[in-house]
Amino acid sequence: MNPLTRHARIGGLAAVAAFALYTPIATSRANAQDSGAKPAAPREPQLTQTIFLKNIADRNAFMDVTTDLRNVLPNAKIYGISSQNSVTVRATDEELQQAQKLIADLDRPRKVYRITFTISESDNGRKTGAQHYSMVVSGDNKSWIKQGNRVPIVTGSFDKDTSNANTQIQYLDVGINIEASIDGVGLRAKIEQSSVADEKSNVGIQDPIVRQTTLEAVSTFVPGKPIAIGSIDIPGTTRHQDIEAVAELE
Repeated sequence: MNPLTRHARIGGLAAVAAFALYTPIATSRANAQDSGAKPAAPREPQLTQTIFLKNIADRNAFMDVTTDLRNVLPNAKIYGISSQNSVTVRATDEELQQAQKLIADLDRPRKVYRITFTISESDNGRKTGAQHYSMVVSGDNKSWIKQGNRVPIVTGSFDKDTSNANTQIQYLDVGINIEASIDGVGLRAKIEQSSVADEKSNVGIQDPIVRQTTLEAVSTFVPGKPIAIGSIDIPGTTRHQDIEAVAELE
């Protein structure tokens, strides 16, 4: 055998022996490291608590609270009962404290406002009078005022068998109707005015002509300061109306 070949063969056997010797040592070190690994921390115990909401009565607002809780605490279990205005939370002690704080921030008393509408009327640029309407609005709940008359409208049909006219009467509400709600610092108002005109309808002598005007607006307000809602020209007349509102905290 060539001396060089014999030397290479001996070197290769030595490398294999060294690798075989190193492998058990590396495996034993890895096993030693695995045996020294810390076990997974035990899961914290979960608690259950039912929290009753005091100031939220609207169903949509109630659903917003439960949705907010589920988004902030994804690992907690949230159960809402809208009929009892309550939220049951099953979570760890830390998560339960977060839920209590979040509900306390959301379940705040709603502000109550007294809104006064003033309808000023003028004729040919000369002020002739003003009417005032006040209502109390809580949160985004809608309040309304309705004032006016019920006008009868007679309708009839002829019965050929008895030669008698069957008369039916329907009533039409005319007057003023005001609706208002508050969302944050925005006042949403709708004013409807209707009246019976002096002229008669061409359809029938007993059919009246009803004039109707509707104004709907959303305005940003500052408590205690008047805001202009809109202006209306009365059709067929020289009369003009300006509508403004004042929202004051109760």
